[in-house]
Amino acid sequence: MAYDQTNIFAKILKGDIPCNKVYEDEFALAFHDINPQAPVHVLVIPKGDYISMADFTAKAPADLITGYMRAVGKTAEALNLVDAGYRTLANAGENAHQEVPHLHIHIFGGKPLGPMLDARFT
Repeated sequence: MAYDQTNIFAKILKGDIPCNKVYEDEFALAFHDINPQAPVHVLVIPKGDYISMADFTAKAPADLITGYMRAVGKTAEALNLVDAGYRTLANAGENAHQEVPHLHIHIFGGKPLGPMLDARFT
């Protein structure tokens, strides 16, 4: 699958669409999700044309991979979630319900989040 330059996250990175920014550096941009699933729900996207974690880790330079993962941690710190705890999630592909074809890590927090998966499958 080719990267879609018109996806909403590409437009946010270009500045064509505004976002409620939490953190930004040369590697990543973090912003509040417009449809939050927890009291704190932030998305962290890498600066580059990457569809999924597999695409990113196969194609991105090492400094971007390192910088992006550090940006996830820095975003959690900026949100004051480190001591209370938080969850990260990255969906990839149709079966995982990835809605935007640009790699993004969700950070959830602000309340007890419960089990990660349905108990029937654990």
